Amino acid sequence: MATAAVIGSGIGGLATALRLRHKGYEVTVYEKNDYAGGKLHAMDLEGYRFDLGPSLFTLPELLTNLHQLFPEIETDFEFESLDTACHYFWEDGTRFNAPTGTKNFAHEAAAVFNEPEEDLLQYFKNSRTKYRTTKSLFLEKSLHRFKTYLSSATIKAVFKIPFLGINSTLHQQNEQFQNKKLTQLFNRYATYNGSSPYLTPGIMSMIPHLEIGLGTYYPKGGMHRISQSLYELAEKVGVEFRFRESVTSINHNHKTVTGVTTAQGSYDHDLVVSNMDIHPTYHRLIPDVEKPEKTLDQERSSSALIFYWGISQEFPQLDLHNILFSEDYPAEFEHIFEKKELFHDPTVYINVSSKMTPSDAPSGCENWFVMINAPGDYGQDWEQLVAVAKKNILSKINRTLKTNVEPLIQTEYILTPQGIEQNTSSYRGSLYGAASNNKFAAFLRHPNFNGKLDHLYHVGGSVHPGGGIPLCLLSAQIATDMIAPVR
Repeated sequence: MATAAVIGSGIGGLATALRLRHKGYEVTVYEKNDYAGGKLHAMDLEGYRFDLGPSLFTLPELLTNLHQLFPEIETDFEFESLDTACHYFWEDGTRFNAPTGTKNFAHEAAAVFNEPEEDLLQYFKNSRTKYRTTKSLFLEKSLHRFKTYLSSATIKAVFKIPFLGINSTLHQQNEQFQNKKLTQLFNRYATYNGSSPYLTPGIMSMIPHLEIGLGTYYPKGGMHRISQSLYELAEKVGVEFRFRESVTSINHNHKTVTGVTTAQGSYDHDLVVSNMDIHPTYHRLIPDVEKPEKTLDQERSSSALIFYWGISQEFPQLDLHNILFSEDYPAEFEHIFEKKELFHDPTVYINVSSKMTPSDAPSGCENWFVMINAPGDYGQDWEQLVAVAKKNILSKINRTLKTNVEPLIQTEYILTPQGIEQNTSSYRGSLYGAASNNKFAAFLRHPNFNGKLDHLYHVGGSVHPGGGIPLCLLSAQIATDMIAPVR
């Protein structure tokens, strides 16, 4: 029986394991932690439950497609669509409860921001066009294989790229709006791939179509159910998980992979898929293999500083997703990407899953996932940065919501870029691998196959097509499409 090793049980690794199992492989997943899910993990703390990682759920069909690989297996994964994508707040009292659905969004935004409704509808039309034009090229196929460019659809997409905002920044695209707050709102979508709106290309204005046009969703039971449902399915179909067993090397004979070695022993496998960040994969697991230095030296995406707070009060003005905007967005991104520092007036994201799952917090309380975008770990004094950031975040929340939050904090847990790297091996704690701060970034990501070693493949947020749940799932699809089923 042909065997496959998957290194890491993040969302990309879990999806890969299921797809390989469906192709007939005996699959073993090696995971350094004692749990599956990578960044999609959870924590219980003094009566509060927190999702530790990603909080936005779009393109749910990518998950259901995995469950449908094994229709005979009963799975426990349900989700619901949201009528509201996000609540936005500015310090001058402006608030916008952004509905899902482009027509609903355009209608409400026109009233709040005094912009022509038809301009907003045209923006979303352009966003949809960019997504549909580039989807098959950038998201569903390898950019690094010649045959990708042989189809007529791909050729058409390539020729249209120069007309889709590739030569301008996202901010320049969004300056079409007269209201600066609306420009800031659409600039925010650069953070969905850990980039700066003042550097990432305008083609990224396709992202609003995903969240508003195609919809925002919530998994019943929280984001942790995404990873756990896949893990449970994988166990049911015979995937073996070896927890607390770190891979120390990928074994190879000349140019062909032969298996993996861990502290517990060496294991032969016909193929290996690394869900580990591409940087430590080369430096730790295959240090004797020639490294793609330009790819590994790419600018890393932003990281995050996250406070998990149990709050002894309910805030009816908040929803599941909430954004409290900085008063100086350009300065915030300059600090993150150029100065590698935290800005004194950060944009604050608050996720409150107890709005959807009341049992996530005690009665009359809320579980707050409070995050600011941060630079990766470049040796900063994080103890000092955390202390200052906490004061600035509390001040921001108090000014914007007209409240005093600190006395309401019953419990606290803090995750820094250092902690993110320690938990998930993401180089420098980046959330999305390489940043997309130039127009060539999509083409410079590491491919889903290894150019130096046969039968070695790569999935996850640090390789093509990028970071975030949907793209990690697509990376597994792209990689496994290259692998022949067991005959």
